[in-house]
Amino acid sequence: MKVVGLTGGIASGVSLVASMFRELGAAVIEADRIARDVVAPGTPAYRKIIDVFGREVVLPDGALDRRRLGALVFKDPSARRRLNTITHPEIRRRIAEQVERTAAEHPDAVILVDIPLLLDTAGPDAFDLDAVIVVQATPEQQIARLMARDGLTREEAESRLAAQRPIAEKATEADWVIDNSGSIEQTRAQVDSLWGTLRAPNT
Repeated sequence: MKVVGLTGGIASGVSLVASMFRELGAAVIEADRIARDVVAPGTPAYRKIIDVFGREVVLPDGALDRRRLGALVFKDPSARRRLNTITHPEIRRRIAEQVERTAAEHPDAVILVDIPLLLDTAGPDAFDLDAVIVVQATPEQQIARLMARDGLTREEAESRLAAQRPIAEKATEADWVIDNSGSIEQTRAQVDSLWGTLRAPNT
């Protein structure tokens, strides 16, 4: 069994690469999905977020307004740290539980833990990872994809990108890098090649 972190930067293509690995047979654990569960209405983290940020980050149906909350924390590093302090311990605990459960059910699995901000907020040791894959794209591609995907202005997209470490820095800390600045076919070829490496018994 191998437990590998999959990360990159906002709109660099981490989810795309995760889906490709899943198609090949990897067991993928998504930190973003866990993060949404952690802040569901009624959870301890949900109540703490409202205590800190106020009712303005709550939608009429009671769910968190993730876009409004994101806008607040991306422009205020201290607010981002407060949010991370509330959510990250529980996210890490749940990821560890899922890894343990998956390993028990599939002892030979390649488990990919999709953590977009792995090298921004924690590091491989926080999740007991065997290795790290970084997915990279150019900053201009990230901005364009963010604007198209989330309906952000260029200023908003640049602000969110600036809140993260440059991918080029994170790539130097990776065991493997997948370049997602080209075509989907080029990205898939890299994933296919790396999958063979990950499945090799002595890697």
